[in-house]
Amino acid sequence: MPITYKKKLDLRWSDLDPNFHLRHSVYYDFGAQQRIELLHDLGITAAVLQREQFGPVIFREECVFKREIRLTDTVFITAAIARMRADGSRWTFQHTFIDEDERVLAVLSLDGAWLDTRLRKLANPTPAVVQAALADFPKTTDFAWI
Repeated sequence: MPITYKKKLDLRWSDLDPNFHLRHSVYYDFGAQQRIELLHDLGITAAVLQREQFGPVIFREECVFKREIRLTDTVFITAAIARMRADGSRWTFQHTFIDEDERVLAVLSLDGAWLDTRLRKLANPTPAVVQAALADFPKTTDFAWI
């Protein structure tokens, strides 16, 4: 597994705001989509989430905007874990939006955990597929255990 999970974004006219740059909420949508795709690629599919009755829950989400993104720009998004408890129960994901020259355009960070969807309470991820996925999930260069 590479250190980061990188994907080229397809920007749409509807993603723009009145200033003709990427609308603030679109960054969050791209991050959410990439996380779900990455979890799926690592074996944590929607079917697994439903069968095991758990899912991710977000406590905090923040985006720091560094440079404008316009409709014709070539943009990539990366995903990695910046911090995580050893049991995988709590984590901080980081998405970095970069251009083709690797310049940072924005950084999206979020803190979260796993929710038992039956009990509606926080839970430790026990299924083996989750433990394996978290072990394989890309880590930031400054990754830290919490």
